[in-house]
Amino acid sequence: MNSDSFKDKIVLITGGGQGIGKGMALTLAKEGASLAIIGRNLTALEETQKEIRNLGGECHCFQGDISEEQACQEIVGKVVDTYGRIDVLINNAGIMKRESTLDTSNDDWRSVIDVNLNGVFYLSKLVLAGMKERKAGNIINITSANGVTPHPNAAPSYGASKAAVTYLTRHFAMEFAGDGIRVNAIQCGPIESKMTDQWSDGYRQKSLGNIPLARLGTAQDVAAAALFLASEESAFITGTSLNLSGGKLMQ
Repeated sequence: MNSDSFKDKIVLITGGGQGIGKGMALTLAKEGASLAIIGRNLTALEETQKEIRNLGGECHCFQGDISEEQACQEIVGKVVDTYGRIDVLINNAGIMKRESTLDTSNDDWRSVIDVNLNGVFYLSKLVLAGMKERKAGNIINITSANGVTPHPNAAPSYGASKAAVTYLTRHFAMEFAGDGIRVNAIQCGPIESKMTDQWSDGYRQKSLGNIPLARLGTAQDVAAAALFLASEESAFITGTSLNLSGGKLMQ
């Protein structure tokens, strides 16, 4: 894509201070987008903001907890006050717990659902209102292969929340297609992260053995998929979940 293909686009990314979110923010900034990044860790957000600005890009960061409806309202209000609108929303922020069903407390269940599902709904609803008025917009939800097939190391709350976001993706796509709004998801398999850095060599080799492409995904892999779905090159795609698992999940 051209380095200025997103020069008139305002992109809001949750969890944009680190990992996959940071990778997407940097990639879209290089394409000319103006970024608004959300997260709980202000230091990480400011570091990403600094990197983007050093590239000559435009970025503002907003600290907040998307599991709280009031916080979402305040953040969206600040982004719109800053930029005037939101063209692309990427719901990336999420949390995972590693516990069995019987070890999952009700509080743990709610904490995952509040961030991974309710946060997506709160933010999307707020942003969709503005998109509907302008008859244009794009939402990308980061989901997981665990929302399709369970994993023994993930709590049931994680897969359930991601499966629900996949449904929301399709529902929003159906409901708002007539308003010129596209909604898609990126369904991630194992991605290199601080968490995977802690894997033992044995566990890593076992995991790689279950992936036909024989490697883990990277933040850049996700960023490339997000760039495609946010662009006009995917103008006839809505309501889909792009499988990004190296072949581990084949549908």
